[in-house]
Amino acid sequence: MPYILALDEGTTSARAALYDAEGRRLAMESEPIHAAYPQPGWVEQDPEQIWEAQLAAARRVLEVSGVAASEVAAIGITNQRETTIVWERSSGRAVAPAIVWQCRRTADYCAELAASARAAEITERTGLVVDAYFSASKIRWILEHTPDARARAEAGELAFGNVDTWLVWKLTGGRVHVTDPSNASRTMLMNLASGDWDETLLEWFGVPRAMLPRIMPSSAVVGVAEAGWFGAEIPISGIAGDQQAALAGQACFRAGLSKNTYGTGCFALLHTGDVRPVSSNRLLATRAASTDARAQFAIEGSVFIAGAAIQWLRDQLGLIATAAESEALAQSVPDTAGVYLVPAFVGLGAPHWDSTARGILTGLTRAAGRAHIVRAALESIAYQTRDLIAAMEADAGRALSELRVDGGAAANDFLMQFQADILDRPIVRPADTETTALGAAFLAGLAVGFFKSVEQVESFWRVDRVFEPRMTASHREQLLAGWREAVARCRWRAGN
Repeated sequence: MPYILALDEGTTSARAALYDAEGRRLAMESEPIHAAYPQPGWVEQDPEQIWEAQLAAARRVLEVSGVAASEVAAIGITNQRETTIVWERSSGRAVAPAIVWQCRRTADYCAELAASARAAEITERTGLVVDAYFSASKIRWILEHTPDARARAEAGELAFGNVDTWLVWKLTGGRVHVTDPSNASRTMLMNLASGDWDETLLEWFGVPRAMLPRIMPSSAVVGVAEAGWFGAEIPISGIAGDQQAALAGQACFRAGLSKNTYGTGCFALLHTGDVRPVSSNRLLATRAASTDARAQFAIEGSVFIAGAAIQWLRDQLGLIATAAESEALAQSVPDTAGVYLVPAFVGLGAPHWDSTARGILTGLTRAAGRAHIVRAALESIAYQTRDLIAAMEADAGRALSELRVDGGAAANDFLMQFQADILDRPIVRPADTETTALGAAFLAGLAVGFFKSVEQVESFWRVDRVFEPRMTASHREQLLAGWREAVARCRWRAGN
């Protein structure tokens, strides 16, 4: 059985990829995932469409590559984290739309909780900052706004899961209800130290334990996909949230290694090994995907809007026809002519954690045109990443020697060079930037012996290009001063 099948369910698409015994990608297929925005700041998806898109992508990648299910050693799953689904155990039907990680409908509740005496203890137990980003308040909202949901959940009739759990449930015909520590640690319901659901947090958020999945290791056989889906049974042996999967896909299995993923959002992680990190700069402590039962940790910074800002230029403003067009436009002008975009469309993530902030385009003059605005949008991704890395380095007490990058926008040479310049660190882009799916494949393959060791997996990681910083220190500081002023303006409120 010479292949691993990786299922990579993201915010905007469900992808499936096949990998060989040397970690090389044979094929990848994708299906779009649609989102609804019923109110300002609300983001929803249809759980059934998520499942159908993922199934279609997996079937197609097998078909186009000519690979039979009997040739697949295992399935690895990676997923958009925090997105919350609640469904009936008896029918497998969702009782409400999935509340996407970006959704801010519970921001007011979380703001009250963040200002309460419980906030510090929640952070101590979970490693997380109290915010609507995480699953706990989303579960609470569904239970409070869906008829009979709370009573049914307490009776054990309803199940909760992030997208990983939902896909495993579907693939196994409802026989397996599990998650892994990397996903569970993003719910704000798991005790980061113990790796189990925290009874105190369950009580505070009003979430019945009966609806929660069992937490299993990230690299372990958890169930079997039914033969009806692909033509033969296939073990499911790897689960990790997308950012922890990308950390594994970048071969960052050891303390001190870091990566940044440029997707819909932007996510920087620093592996801390078996040491649980404590942030003084409002970053998050989280579980890393581990290759055995031992706890592994990472410190993380999250940007809510990164590639989504480029989608906004394309879909809402019509300034570009394709995301790829942004690179040439940005390079057509020497700078942004003083324009800054702060894409706080759903608030600001780390290290600010300001749900009231809103996007702002500032510094406009008559000289500013389409190319300047597009360039400002790309630069905003690098500025936000720089804010994360600065906080991460302060927490770690040391500078990063390099930053490994992946995700769709990592293919943009202009963005990667500007990132190196504004961060003043080398940016290392691997040969395969689809490291989220690759990480899921590594975890699944290690569990079934398809890959022999972590050391072997590390040898598969290959560099495409290194971007060295070349901006002067004075120019960098000038640009950063303008960025800080723009961020301050987007956070301004009358009376503050």
